[in-house]
Amino acid sequence: MFCFQCEQTAKCAGCTGAAGVCGKKADTADLQDRLTGKLIGLARATDGNEHLINADASMVIIESLFATLTNVNFDNTALEKLMERVEAEKKKMVPDCFTCASPCGKNFDYDMRKLWTADEDIRSLKSLILFGIRGVAAYAYHAAVLGYRNEEVERFLYKALIAIGMDDFGMDDLLPIVLEVGEKNLKTMAMLDEANTKTFGHPEPTAVSLTVEKGPFIVVTGHDLYDLKRLLEQTEGKGINIYTHGEMLPAHAYPELKKYSHLKGNFGTAWQNQQKEFNLLPAPVLFTTNCLMPPKSAYADRIFTTEVVGYPGITHVDKDFSPVIEKALELGGFDQDVTFPGINGGTTVMTGFARNTVLSVAGTVIDAVKSGAIRHFFLVGGCDGARPGRNYYTEFVKQTPADTVVLTLACGKYRFNDLDLGTIGGLPRVMDIGQCNDAYSAIQIAVALANAFGCGVNDLPLSMILSWYEQKAVCILLTLLHLGIKNIRLGPTLPAFVSPNVLNFLVEKFGIAPITTPEEDLKAILG
Repeated sequence: MFCFQCEQTAKCAGCTGAAGVCGKKADTADLQDRLTGKLIGLARATDGNEHLINADASMVIIESLFATLTNVNFDNTALEKLMERVEAEKKKMVPDCFTCASPCGKNFDYDMRKLWTADEDIRSLKSLILFGIRGVAAYAYHAAVLGYRNEEVERFLYKALIAIGMDDFGMDDLLPIVLEVGEKNLKTMAMLDEANTKTFGHPEPTAVSLTVEKGPFIVVTGHDLYDLKRLLEQTEGKGINIYTHGEMLPAHAYPELKKYSHLKGNFGTAWQNQQKEFNLLPAPVLFTTNCLMPPKSAYADRIFTTEVVGYPGITHVDKDFSPVIEKALELGGFDQDVTFPGINGGTTVMTGFARNTVLSVAGTVIDAVKSGAIRHFFLVGGCDGARPGRNYYTEFVKQTPADTVVLTLACGKYRFNDLDLGTIGGLPRVMDIGQCNDAYSAIQIAVALANAFGCGVNDLPLSMILSWYEQKAVCILLTLLHLGIKNIRLGPTLPAFVSPNVLNFLVEKFGIAPITTPEEDLKAILG
């Protein structure tokens, strides 16, 4: 196998051999490459025949790209079924191509080995496109299950896939498409924001308990709010409490979810700690999206997957969560209340500071900046992960001066979201905007502040200190670059798939820099 799409890839170069660091085996990696090659073949069938593009084929592309995201689907059978669906859509599009005696090769599947062995700069740019659209597809999927689709975004996925399969494309052809990934991701995140807020209401600041009450319960992890809503509906009145985990924490802030009294609190921390945290848990865990690690045998019978998530030997459920509910009642939960403190010892965390909340007090924030009460904003967020060095983000936030504000989002916040850093103007100094899915909120806050001060985002007293792990972080970074945002600090390592020449381009044009130490970075930012 060869895979270097995530931050923890072996030796910061690429996973090879029998299995990847994430636990993905070589045969699964091969199936994911073949599935991607088939998607390129499907896209090629529409090249010059855009009228063939249809909603069913687009949804198969979205699901398949999402399934190849890191830590989503390890199930070979599920991947093979996706390949069959891709092939069926292509046959519906161009049936004559399957019986033609003189095939033109236009819709042939692509051999991904050609990409992994290409010139390093071409491989780098095509990888940015591929990994970026995998992230876009994840956001598009979450919006689609709530009934929101964007034809412009979906048509771009075909364009991007075709570009990945073009052997004669050079850097000048690929660079604009890389930045277009960022543009289309912005539209996708805006659509998802609309889908979530119209379905569940605007998030509200909410204190979330880290105590698990006695009795049967279910832990929900992943990102999908609609799956949580269905589970809350199906467990109502059954004496089963629901706890969020990982990126599901911000669900507590949505009015249409928090109204369920049995949505009690949050269990555990970020995704990379699950094998330790789930090991002795007397309750089932439902995985709704990515961040699944290979389950240990000690708790594998308590893991359930849904939607595009899959793992061999693990029970997969679809819409009807009865097996999960039965397992919760069977296990019974804890016989007394148990508190699982955050990384820094806190017993509650705050969430719900999305754009609607922050912008509702924009006047207070602006006055605080003008008076000098707020000197600087830091956006410290992104993915968490297992690689040593991520304690940088904990120490960075701890060392931020008392006249600064820390905005955060995604699971990287678990490094510091239980810290009590006090308040400024009645607002907590650490404000959780939400999931990585809520990056649109962070962008809207920055744009609104820039408009209020009559300047560009790059002129604000705002610094972005980002952590990355998987492909949704890639497309968010490309969105920030599309918006022209500069001087982003990225860590804990730079992506292995970015070649020296491409990195130099990003440094020269956008000022991207690796994190160093909290002390050095704070000194460079604040002077």
